[in-house]
Amino acid sequence: MKIAIINGPNLNLLGRREPHIYGHTTLGQIESGLSEVAKELDVELECSQHNGEGELISAIHALTDSADGIVINAGAYTHTSLAIRDALVGVNLPYVELHLTNIYAREEHRRRSMLAEDALAVVCGFGAYGYELALRGLVSTLRNRG
Repeated sequence: MKIAIINGPNLNLLGRREPHIYGHTTLGQIESGLSEVAKELDVELECSQHNGEGELISAIHALTDSADGIVINAGAYTHTSLAIRDALVGVNLPYVELHLTNIYAREEHRRRSMLAEDALAVVCGFGAYGYELALRGLVSTLRNRG
């Protein structure tokens, strides 16, 4: 089983960007921890980060016939990008939407998700640990589906 972990704009700055909001853990540290979880779960991971909307869409399209599911933290594009939502639906892969913070407890403009309606699940508010929860939940669900 292969799972793609896709990160959107500014997530390459984790650990430095507003650590009082997003924490001190870097994206590299998150990916390293996920690699250990992937070994435990016997799944292959493909991790990527893209700052541009078009780059994210191309990365999603590239997963057609090569991945079994997606964990996506689309960052600010979560709230604005119908195009990313359409790409996710278009590749017909189950996906989990992920956020480090509880977007529903933040500013009004962050409380709307363009992705949630078609997501298998939404994980938010658990900081870096949310990535592990999203990965474990997605893999478990896919295995239970057979």
